Amino acid sequence: MIKIENTSKSYNGKNAVTDLSLAVKEGEIYGLLGPNGAGKSTTLNMLLGFLKPDTGTTSLNNIDTSTDAKKAREMIGYIPENVNLYPYLTGIENLYYFCKLAGKEYHQTELSDILSECGLQKEAHHKKTGAYSKGMRQKVGIAIAYAKKAKVYLLDEPASGLDPMASNELSALLKKLADEGAAILMASHDIFRVRETCSRIGILKNGILVKEMETAGITASELEKMYLDYMQS
Repeated sequence: MIKIENTSKSYNGKNAVTDLSLAVKEGEIYGLLGPNGAGKSTTLNMLLGFLKPDTGTTSLNNIDTSTDAKKAREMIGYIPENVNLYPYLTGIENLYYFCKLAGKEYHQTELSDILSECGLQKEAHHKKTGAYSKGMRQKVGIAIAYAKKAKVYLLDEPASGLDPMASNELSALLKKLADEGAAILMASHDIFRVRETCSRIGILKNGILVKEMETAGITASELEKMYLDYMQS
């Protein structure tokens, strides 16, 4: 479903991603683990069609994201690190608006249920998002992606600003989406969250995929040690 093949991307002569290849199947959550500047966001932006690879291909369900980005985006639910909402609209109004843009129609009660399922307290649904905390805005962003009922989910530090309870709820929601057949790629530097959420993990360092593994075969402490060893080598 998500496929990156021998892909490289550079800025001003410096490689951000080098010969990257990975694939995420339906029903799988893949964690792309790496520090800031490792090339995670560049990878997601190529899949979103915002950047074109210098070499190689990025595709979603066999649709090339660099040549047919609009069609590819129709199947994507995207959760960025910093969710941009209309501050003068309430949480439920923002959700309604973005659902309309995606061609999805929901009743008010359905919108409220979606926000609640994504962890936003009921009393906040009808408050303007300009007064929201970062964590509350993030929950609305998660709800927007979830309501799209997408085939592919791309997440860039999705737990940023979330408290431990909300982060745990996010993991449960992503696993539910995967069980329903979605392919999910989550970029993060949060070792614990990636270990708890993902079925497979890739470690990215300086734009190079240095290690891939099944999550079931490694503990959180083993993953942390392996990650630190790669970052320090």
